[in-house]
Amino acid sequence: MTSGRTAIAAIGGCLAVVLVVGGLLIVTGAYNVGADAPHTAIVRALIGYARERSIEVRASDVAVPRLDDPKMIADGASDYDAMCTGCHLAPGMAENEMRPGLNPKPPLLAQGRAGHAAEQFWVIKHGIKLTAMPAWGVTHSDAEIWNMVAFLQKLPALSPAQYHALVAQSGDHHAHDHGDAPMDMDHMH
Repeated sequence: MTSGRTAIAAIGGCLAVVLVVGGLLIVTGAYNVGADAPHTAIVRALIGYARERSIEVRASDVAVPRLDDPKMIADGASDYDAMCTGCHLAPGMAENEMRPGLNPKPPLLAQGRAGHAAEQFWVIKHGIKLTAMPAWGVTHSDAEIWNMVAFLQKLPALSPAQYHALVAQSGDHHAHDHGDAPMDMDHMH
C-alpha cells in the first residue's frame, strides 16, 4: 500500500513540475512561437501525436460516400487548383515563396499515398488549429468537400499532364459556384 501511494505521489510531483515549467515558459515568453523557429523535438512530437489522434477520433464517425464519380473528381480538382496549391502544390509544381515560411510545413499531397478519406474530409471541413489549414466547411458544402476528397484519392497517381487535364475538365466550376476568381498564387506578393 505504501509503495502505491509513493508511486502516485511521484507521478503527481512530476506532473506538477511539468506544469510549473510549462507555465514559466508561457508566462516569461521564453518559448519562441515564430514560424521561422522550429519546435523542439518533444513539442513537435507531442503536437503531431495530438493532431493525429484528434483527427482519427473525430473522423471515425464520418460515413464515406462513393468517391469514384468522374465529375466529383474533376470538380474537386478545380477546387484543389484554386484553393490548395499555394500550400500543398500540384504535380510538377515548383516550390513557391510561401511554403518555406510555413511551420509546420504543409504536406505535399501529390507525393506519397492517398490518405484516409474520412480523415481528409474532416481536416478539409474543420481545418487544423495553429497551422495554415483553414476550415473550408465554413464556406463550402459537404458535397464540395467530398469532391475534393474524391480528387485527393487520385492525386498521388497523377502526372502533371493528367492533373491539368482534370482541372480543365471541370470547366473552372469553382469560379462559377462561388462567384470569385481562382486564386493565382504565382502572382501574389
